[in-house]
Amino acid sequence: MEFTIGGQLKVRITPADVGKRVSVRRVCETGPQRAMFADTVGVLTSWDDGVLSITPKSGKSVRIAEAALVAGKVVPAAPARRRGPAASFDELAPVCARAWQPVESEPLGDWRLRAARGFTRRANSVLPLGDPGLPLDEALARVRQWYAERDLPAYIQTATGAEGTQELLCAELTERGWHREVTAEVRTAGLAPVGDLDAEVSRVWLSRDLDETWLSRYQRFDAPGPHVLAVLRGGPSVWFASVPGDGGDAAPAAIGRCVVDGRWAGFMAVEVDPAHRRRGLATAVMAALARRALEEGASAAWLQVEADNEGARALYEGMGFAVHHLYHHFRPA
Repeated sequence: MEFTIGGQLKVRITPADVGKRVSVRRVCETGPQRAMFADTVGVLTSWDDGVLSITPKSGKSVRIAEAALVAGKVVPAAPARRRGPAASFDELAPVCARAWQPVESEPLGDWRLRAARGFTRRANSVLPLGDPGLPLDEALARVRQWYAERDLPAYIQTATGAEGTQELLCAELTERGWHREVTAEVRTAGLAPVGDLDAEVSRVWLSRDLDETWLSRYQRFDAPGPHVLAVLRGGPSVWFASVPGDGGDAAPAAIGRCVVDGRWAGFMAVEVDPAHRRRGLATAVMAALARRALEEGASAAWLQVEADNEGARALYEGMGFAVHHLYHHFRPA
């Protein structure tokens, strides 16, 4: 990170730059011989009473005293993508949302309130793409009321780390006592390389619907009620994959789900029996689903993986999936 202009560090940002992506350096500690510095890159979300708030890609706001600044500048809105399909947040966010369709939803201005009796936060959270049509405090009150009427916790799904994401909203929620419960990565890749992965795709069965056997491997709910089935079956073009287990009535050794939506193929619910791991079954499921999506005309792939799932992140990194942006679920304290 380079701040030097003519041999000197300069602060080249002002409160007028709120909403822009900035890079700053601050003094964080002074030692007996030299000062210690820390660097922060993110969206400048506020600058009030001598304190800056910057929201980096992680979504966790950083507060910095103006007096501690030694350098600062505005930087490009998003770093250049080095690999993977080109996609804006405005294009990709609705695609991801359509893959996890709620049982019921209601508009709040440009926001969308979604509920599915609690099955998966992605179908039980607000999708705030745009303006809620109300002052923020009134909109948040309506959100809390709407979810309380359904005996559900109020969640708002926000995104950070790409051009057009919602760092300002993250900061405003944090200031109002909302806190992040989950952070996940949205990763993208070219679809053809996924379909070309070296894997035993002949072992994978593909179906337009799921059955009790498929559900017996999917461990993301207490009981597979109608709301679970509705969410899993929902989407523009849905495919289910399974690799048979050792016995005819046994749970599958591996499963997966894919939603084809225009040029995009989304991969989710990829699970492998612990007794069958490290045998390439997850790769086989992904490759088989990718080949079917290619037949339907898709060319780009996406998936979501929680930020602390190191094993899955390494697997998808090896398949060519790169981080596009992060999303977070905020909940009121």
